[in-house]
Amino acid sequence: MYRLPWAKTDQRGASHRRGGPDWNPLPAHLFDTAATTLELWDRYLSPALRTRLADAFGAGDEQLARSVIAFYAALHDLGKASPAFLSQFGRGRYATSRLRRARQLWETAARAGGLPLPADWAAARWVRHEHVTAAVLPRLTGCDCSPADCHNRAHRQLLAVAYSLAGHHGHIPDTDTVSRALGATPAEWTPVHQQIVQAVAAATDVDLTRLISIVQPQRPSALTAFTGLVVLSDWIASDETHFTYRKTSESDAEWFTKSRAEAEDALTSLRLDRWHTSDTTWEHLWPGTSPRPFQSEAMRIMPTNGPALVIVESDTGSGKTRLALWCAHHLAVRNGYQGLYMAMPTRAATNQTAAEIEAFMNRSVHTGTANLAIVHGTAAATQTVHRLIDAARPAPPHEAADSAIEDLLGFVTDTLDTCAHPADTPQHHTPAGRAVLDPWYLRRCLGLIATFGIGTIDQLVLATQKSRHWFLRMLGLMGKTVIIDEAHAYELYQQDLLTTAVEWLADAGASVVVLSATLPASVRQALTTAWCTGLGNPLQDTGESGPITVVDSTGRLRRAGPPADQTPQLHTAIQLDNDPGPEKLAAQLLRHAADGGCTGVIRTRVTSAVALYEQVRAQAAQHGWHDDELILLHGQLMPRHRQPIEEHLTHLLGPGTEATRRQQQPNPHRPHRLLVIATQVIEQSLDLDFDHMTADLAPIDLLIQRRGRVHRHPVNDPHRPNWCNQPGMRILYIPDPATPGLPQVEPPAPGKPGNADGYVYSPYTLAATYRQLHTRCGPDGRVHLSTPRDSSTLIEAVYGPRPEPEHPWAPLLDRTWTDWQNDLSAEKAEATARAVHPYTARKRTPVGVKELASGTAHGDGDEGGLAGIRAVSRLGDPSITAICLYQQPNNSLSYDPAGSLPANLTDTRASGTAAHRQQQRDLLLNTLAIPATWFRGTRPLPSPETWPVPNEPALTRAHMILLAPDGTCISGPAGRITYNPTTGLSKR
Repeated sequence: MYRLPWAKTDQRGASHRRGGPDWNPLPAHLFDTAATTLELWDRYLSPALRTRLADAFGAGDEQLARSVIAFYAALHDLGKASPAFLSQFGRGRYATSRLRRARQLWETAARAGGLPLPADWAAARWVRHEHVTAAVLPRLTGCDCSPADCHNRAHRQLLAVAYSLAGHHGHIPDTDTVSRALGATPAEWTPVHQQIVQAVAAATDVDLTRLISIVQPQRPSALTAFTGLVVLSDWIASDETHFTYRKTSESDAEWFTKSRAEAEDALTSLRLDRWHTSDTTWEHLWPGTSPRPFQSEAMRIMPTNGPALVIVESDTGSGKTRLALWCAHHLAVRNGYQGLYMAMPTRAATNQTAAEIEAFMNRSVHTGTANLAIVHGTAAATQTVHRLIDAARPAPPHEAADSAIEDLLGFVTDTLDTCAHPADTPQHHTPAGRAVLDPWYLRRCLGLIATFGIGTIDQLVLATQKSRHWFLRMLGLMGKTVIIDEAHAYELYQQDLLTTAVEWLADAGASVVVLSATLPASVRQALTTAWCTGLGNPLQDTGESGPITVVDSTGRLRRAGPPADQTPQLHTAIQLDNDPGPEKLAAQLLRHAADGGCTGVIRTRVTSAVALYEQVRAQAAQHGWHDDELILLHGQLMPRHRQPIEEHLTHLLGPGTEATRRQQQPNPHRPHRLLVIATQVIEQSLDLDFDHMTADLAPIDLLIQRRGRVHRHPVNDPHRPNWCNQPGMRILYIPDPATPGLPQVEPPAPGKPGNADGYVYSPYTLAATYRQLHTRCGPDGRVHLSTPRDSSTLIEAVYGPRPEPEHPWAPLLDRTWTDWQNDLSAEKAEATARAVHPYTARKRTPVGVKELASGTAHGDGDEGGLAGIRAVSRLGDPSITAICLYQQPNNSLSYDPAGSLPANLTDTRASGTAAHRQQQRDLLLNTLAIPATWFRGTRPLPSPETWPVPNEPALTRAHMILLAPDGTCISGPAGRITYNPTTGLSKR
């Protein structure tokens, strides 16, 4: 009887095409999941995670825990043996005539076999199958308490495990939900559930009578990793490209034998193996180089065993990334980690640094290939992702484009979290490298599961909140070294959530490497405290000094590296100037570099950047400049137009090819002169070298970061023009007309002028930064900055304790300080409310399943402007994403103004993977984020809910904007916005 419930039906026809059955028996899928769990245990989990799971599920015996966890993972779908679930056979959107006939045959056989199906299907109470699992499983494994309240302390962990299994669809349920599920499950199904449990126990060799004594998941990372492992096993076992349906004529043993073989093949196909590497030298990882002094110092104090927290503070361009990768390799060798994940502040930074990781993998992965996942919302629109996917398939180009892409991110118009590839035709080739990418890892949450990954910090922040499948994200991080780049660049809300992530990772036995040009002491202290909190060990400071901090698994803190005043200094002459306005500034910039020089201009707001660019273009000809020497880059450009600009900039101002870098030669493509006007996207995102920079006043840590883009590549120094042969920056500020000598930093108020940059950055940090720089002006009227010597002093002066300013600074700093502290308190409160900590704040006890329960009220936790999401990676109103298409005079739609790229908006999911892939790529490349501020205030845009609903299959639930070829909006916020491929989106 237990073999009669079905788990899956052949909705897509995969089994039918193979000549297999139309439905897969429930125990067969459970065996597939158990077999996958066993493979993941052996090949994927780190030794530290196996140890924690062994303590939780095997009384310290790893082999016992391996079997018990496989047993439990299999039973995640036990609740499918219920009338509510089974009633769905042959119904809904995939109800083909073949499946309707199959349902009749199945139902006849099931009733004849004694399965207690209801006489009237309509009378069956609806309940989700995962909630049924949580309701019925504890009683079948030794707990006879109510699922809402277990009074026997010895049984409570059985209840916790059942609740965790119920989270495999994204959210661990609360007790009320599970109680309702129990009430909706007829008692006559208990024998069926018992038989299924016994069959799974027999297959996995588990003694049911021992579960009460050996299942004790006390450590929070064990329960979280277990839940994530169940989800991962289920997702793999549900993939019909790897697992086939079973025939009822075969025995359980035959089913499980096939499950083991298919699970092994599935993990091999997906390359779900730990990082295969061993001890090596720096020179092997980066041929022709040797570690710099500060890198050698960090290497010297790294622990010889166990995990570690490493904090590296050094100027941009000093080699922090390579040091972080060396640390990840060192820690992987000693701890058996799955791999590494590098968290970046922006998507553009992710795309560029991926190349460095790819080159590193070629030297550090010793056998076969490994997946390198790019993890952010527009990852699949990048050339790198497309090339890595093609590298994974050594088939001819036309086959490579069509194979293994089914189900590749087919929901771009729903969440816009993933999908698509670049618009231009990629080069199909298979480079002789270790890095590849299976499209499977482009799906939601799965990028963190890949052995190697690089993406935005958002993934790490979301892993600490009750977003859907947050525990799967956490599982992907728990067995790795996690590298956090540009740690100073995050708002307090994000920093607080990052420290929560550090607690989890320390508890799980992972390692963390933090990189920054410089950190406020409070941030450094928060990171080390979080690490020791997760370890459960007190911090033991050895009293050493230096810019490199290493805390080992015992809590011992060491510092190393030469003091700031003994390290090579990067000297920069900073000129503080009034902002003359876009017209005069344009003329100054064009004159200064008329005889040569590559100048970067960073403006705080898009409107400021566009206004300056338009003035530069208007005056360029009279100063002898050409349009191709002027570049504008900001975030309100479609990816279709922004990505080529980023690639072009890197081509011109980047470090050059691997060959030129190895030979210490300049980039041969570097132009004689260039003027780049941008927002903060070039501050952290791109490895660019400018001869000179002009920037709006910004917080001191960001100015220090921007300084790192000036004379970044020393190999170019002999070739710089005389006027900028020494590093220099010009910082523009707006004088306060009401208080001479002070900058205007506060945003406009009713009846009072102001500086709109104060909406972007805290007015206090702007004022404090200006004050610190102004007080350092030398006799020549310039600020002479030496980094890293001056970095910490300046950072602490701005972000440290409240100053006692003199008149006339006192009123400005006092009121902006108060506002800033209120804003910080609000950010901290948001982080506190959203974060899931591994241990309670008051009693320092491990959190249990009740604290991890998220129910259905927390949302997906993905960006994209979805209303009601509780889990968010950044504060502030989310932007509204919209797909922009051009309507031609003949009413046809295209992706470009000229109409040369026709838009195919039919439903391509069933017409072939290549067509679907191309369609999703094009849609994503034409997706824009409209600022939330445009929908409120003066002349707000109409709400997206009022826009015309697109009647196109590919745009279901998407916001669509139709543009005329001249960029005027004709549908959506008609007449209220325009789009120009050069200057981007603008509001009328």
